Amino acid sequence: MGKINGCLKCLFIFFNVLFGIIGCVLIYGTIKATAFSLQMSAFGAPSLAWLWVFAIGVLGISSLGIYAACSEKALALKIFAGFMVAGMVIMMIFGIIIVVFRNQLRDSFDKASAELAKPFMANEEAREALNQLQGALHCCGVVSPKDWADEIPSSCGCSSSGSGPYGGRDICVAKPPGTNGPPRIYQQTCGDFFFTIINMVCNIAMGFFFGFAVTALLGLLVALLMIRQVKRHDSADALLPF
Repeated sequence: MGKINGCLKCLFIFFNVLFGIIGCVLIYGTIKATAFSLQMSAFGAPSLAWLWVFAIGVLGISSLGIYAACSEKALALKIFAGFMVAGMVIMMIFGIIIVVFRNQLRDSFDKASAELAKPFMANEEAREALNQLQGALHCCGVVSPKDWADEIPSSCGCSSSGSGPYGGRDICVAKPPGTNGPPRIYQQTCGDFFFTIINMVCNIAMGFFFGFAVTALLGLLVALLMIRQVKRHDSADALLPF
């Protein structure tokens, strides 16, 4: 008879195998991302070292969990529990950082003014890219239509209020007084759209980090329960007469 409850052991191994598969997928994705990053290194692409550490860590810890459950050794289970504590703390820290970053970004965006758009609009290539984006995203200007000064491009033109290209709703407003261009333009600014995308990415990242933190907590609790069962079994064997 094993030291650990059979159902608990099988469940523990199953979830570690599942996370092992996730680790393999992450490593594969990191390899692909690294190849792309090397091609974009000339443009200052960010380092993927932390992604490698995370992917290898997920695979390594899940492998340790499988070994600890199969061997039923208290030491291996304690090491696994220690990694769960560290992983839970790290995931919580990263999740809180994402929350703080999102809130700071929202505050900065709410306080934004036309001054922030001037360096962007001073670049001719950036102006052309914004001009093309406006037609596709149904938005006008970075912070406001006044970013275009007196000449609002035709890409800001809004014919009628209705569904936007990404499920939103277009709202047409009159152009600012004293400007040339379409009589009615999109109310939404491109900055609003960009912030919506960034906010969505932050929410996904928060769910990812906090989800892993909860998973690590559950793994820690199960590991502690298994350690207790192993110790109780070993203590019972020590009391048996020879």
